[in-house]
Amino acid sequence: MFLGMVSKMCFMRTDCARPVKESCMNSLKKIYCRTFQTVFKLALPILPYRNPKIIGSVSKIPQLLHKKKLTRVLIVTDPGIAALGLTKELENALTENGIFYAVYDKTAANPTTANVAEALELYHAQFCEAIIGFGGGSSMDCAKAVGARVAKPRQSLEKMKGILHVHAKLPLLIAVPTTAGTGSETTLACVIVDADTRHKYVINDFSLIPRYAVLDPNVTLSLPPFVTATTGMDALTHAVETYIGNTTTRGTRRDAERAVSLIFENLDEAYTNGKNVKARRNMLRASYYAGCAFTKSYVGYVHAVAHSLGGQYNVPHGLANAILLPFVLEEYASCLEKKSRRKEKESYFAKLAKLAAAAGVAKETDPMEEAAKAFIEAIKAMKKRFGIGDTVPELWKDDIPKLAQYADKEANPLYPVPVLMDAKELERFYYKVLE
Repeated sequence: MFLGMVSKMCFMRTDCARPVKESCMNSLKKIYCRTFQTVFKLALPILPYRNPKIIGSVSKIPQLLHKKKLTRVLIVTDPGIAALGLTKELENALTENGIFYAVYDKTAANPTTANVAEALELYHAQFCEAIIGFGGGSSMDCAKAVGARVAKPRQSLEKMKGILHVHAKLPLLIAVPTTAGTGSETTLACVIVDADTRHKYVINDFSLIPRYAVLDPNVTLSLPPFVTATTGMDALTHAVETYIGNTTTRGTRRDAERAVSLIFENLDEAYTNGKNVKARRNMLRASYYAGCAFTKSYVGYVHAVAHSLGGQYNVPHGLANAILLPFVLEEYASCLEKKSRRKEKESYFAKLAKLAAAAGVAKETDPMEEAAKAFIEAIKAMKKRFGIGDTVPELWKDDIPKLAQYADKEANPLYPVPVLMDAKELERFYYKVLE
């Protein structure tokens, strides 16, 4: 009953789902959003979250499939992964163990409904029984969506968007992340782009959480430095947005702090020395921890804006997050300052200060505001070291109102952000990254 109430609240047709004309979020909308978030937080202890079981190497996948008595699998990946030959070890292991596999390797950087339809057709044509998502978040999201369509063949992806609209058991789903950042191997979400409208939407359901996550650093060794950086900062964004939100638990805060600590200790090394297996393994762990955190406590406006940019212009998600993260963190502080919300401001700075200590850029004894600002500056410095700019060249000014409405619909009421903003207020982030 409680689950049904939470699910139904997500799709109430209130002001939260409509573009608004006010210069700031109206009071009714704020009350609705915060009430929804409070109800969701109260529901957390009884919701059926689970963490995937970890496998340390792709070579162990055949053993798992034999144990499950499965002999035909679909591997979902992307053209880049296929070109690098990263699936070869898995393919050889499957062949040597008498397991048939089919490969769908056309997943776009932001997977589309067309990708899902093509992969689904291959799944059925080859009589597959399980799905392996092999690659970054895009491949894993595509694999999840294929699984959802297998489980519910009469329901379109469009009708599954939002929360708890799948309600069906997927085929065995195994996630093999080749980037240490998306955390998709741990989450209940998949992000899909409508191939016709280019609108990007999220499907959330507990059944989408992969049963197994393969954290094998060897498959990440060929990752180019820039992709290593942007996906690592994607994981950082997950951890930070989770930690500063209003629906955290002791467990999600712990996982977010672990992720931040591992990222600041290992991302530079993984970026400059991509063959460092220890750094690669630690980044996979960071991504996993951040994924476990945000799948329960959610993210914020960085993600909502980044998703709209990815859907419209195919901007890689990790890159969009990296560009936006310090801008959004500073804007939260500015908003709380302008609105004279002393307690909320102190709480916000206290959270950033704890992350600063976890990152090693400030001491626990440093003044909160000073430590918080040091953390934001450390993120900016990280961007600069990795050659990540502050603008999105693809962004067109005329698209901003539409994109802000997409972000508003995604984020409100679901994302428990420190400061609520409506579509009009969210436009400021697009202008900040406009070239």
